[in-house]
Amino acid sequence: MNLHIRPILAALRRHKAGTVLITLQIALTIAIVCNALFIIHARLANLSVASGVDEANVFVIRNQWADLDRTTPQIDAQVQADLLALRQLSAVRDATPASGYPLEGGGWDNFIMLTAEQVQPTTDAAVYHGDEHFLDTLGLKLIAGRNFRPDEVMVMGAQQAVTPPTVIVSKALADRLFPDGNALGRSFYAMAATPSTIVGIVDTLQRQGVDQWSNSHAGQSLVWPVRSDDARGVYYIVRAKPGQLADAMREAPRALYAQSRLRIIDPVDGIQDYATLRHKVYDSDRGMAILMGIICVVLLVITGAGIIGLTSFWVGQRRKQIGIRRALGATRRDILHYFQTENLLIAGAGVVLGAILAVGLNLWMMTQLAMGRMPLLYVLAGIVVLVVLGQGAVLAPALRASRVSPVVATRTV
Repeated sequence: MNLHIRPILAALRRHKAGTVLITLQIALTIAIVCNALFIIHARLANLSVASGVDEANVFVIRNQWADLDRTTPQIDAQVQADLLALRQLSAVRDATPASGYPLEGGGWDNFIMLTAEQVQPTTDAAVYHGDEHFLDTLGLKLIAGRNFRPDEVMVMGAQQAVTPPTVIVSKALADRLFPDGNALGRSFYAMAATPSTIVGIVDTLQRQGVDQWSNSHAGQSLVWPVRSDDARGVYYIVRAKPGQLADAMREAPRALYAQSRLRIIDPVDGIQDYATLRHKVYDSDRGMAILMGIICVVLLVITGAGIIGLTSFWVGQRRKQIGIRRALGATRRDILHYFQTENLLIAGAGVVLGAILAVGLNLWMMTQLAMGRMPLLYVLAGIVVLVVLGQGAVLAPALRASRVSPVVATRTV
C-alpha cells in the first residue's frame, strides 16, 4: 500500500498542538546547537594557537622588588646582575627581562599610524620591551632583517616613556601595515611624534592577551629595544637547554636570591613553565567548550525524548486506524514509512525555522559579543544532525506501530 503525504498532513492538522510544539523544539535546538558548535570550534582552535615561543623549554619568573625606593640606575644594575647569574647556570641557554610575554603577562597595546598626521590608527599592536637576548630567549624565528644591537637597548624606569628609533615586528603586523611585503626598513608611528624603523621581522609573536580584542588583532606585535627597570618588579624570561627545563627552574630562584634577598618570588605561581601558563590562560576557552558541549548533548537528548514521547502517544491514539490500514493490506514497512515520513515533515519544518533562527542568533552575537560570522556549514551540519536524530528517535515507536495486528481494527466493532 502506497502512503501519500495528504493523509499524513490531515493527521497532523488533527494534532496541531503537538506538531507545533515539537517543530518549535526542533527549531530552537538547531539554532542553539549550530551556534554552540561554532563556539566550541572557535574555543578549541584557540588552544592550539602558536605563540612563537619555544614553549617546551621556556619558563617565566615573576620577580617583585622588596625595596621600592631604589632609583632606576640601581634597579638596572640589579637586573643586569640577575641576568648574568641566570645565563651562567649550566641548564640555562639564555635569559631576558621583559615587560610582558606572549599569551599572558602584563604589557600593553599601542595604536599604530603610518604618518604623523594620521588621525585614525591603521591598526593596533601588542608592545613588548626586550633587549638583544629577547628573540633567542623566547625562541622567536627571525625571518627578515636583524636582531637588536646592544648599543640600541634603552633603559626605561616605571615613570618614563620612550619611543626607540628601531623596532622588530611580527610578520602579521608587517603584513597589516605594508601589504606589499616590503616592510623591512620602513617606519611607522606608535602613538608618538617620532617614528620607529623596522629592522627585523619575526615569524610569529602572539599577543599578551587572549580576549576578543586580542583575537581580532591576533599576532600583531612589536618589540622595542628597551630594558624595563620597573621599581615594582620585572619578568625574567628564561630558556633552558633542551631536556633541562626542570633543572633550570629549580636553580634559577636560588641564583636570583644569591644576588639579592630583597625580592619576592611567589612559591606557587612566581615561576611557571609555558605548558602551565598555556593551560591556565586557556582554561576559560576549555571550560566554555565543555559547557557548550554539555548544552548540545542535553538539548539533543531532550529533543529526541520529545519526539519519542509524542510519536508513542500518537501510536497509542491511532492503534485502531493502524489496524484498519493493516486489514486493508498495508504492510509493516508501510506503517514504518508512514511515521518516518510524518517525522520527516515535522523535522523539515523545524530545521527550516531553526536555520533562520540560527543565522539570526549568530548576527546578534556578532553585534553584542564581538563574535565572528558563523559559516553556513555549521547550519548544514545542524540540519543533518536533527534530521538523523528525528529519524532515529521515531524508529522505536514506528516499529511498535508496525507490529499492530489487523485484528485490532475489529475489536471495537
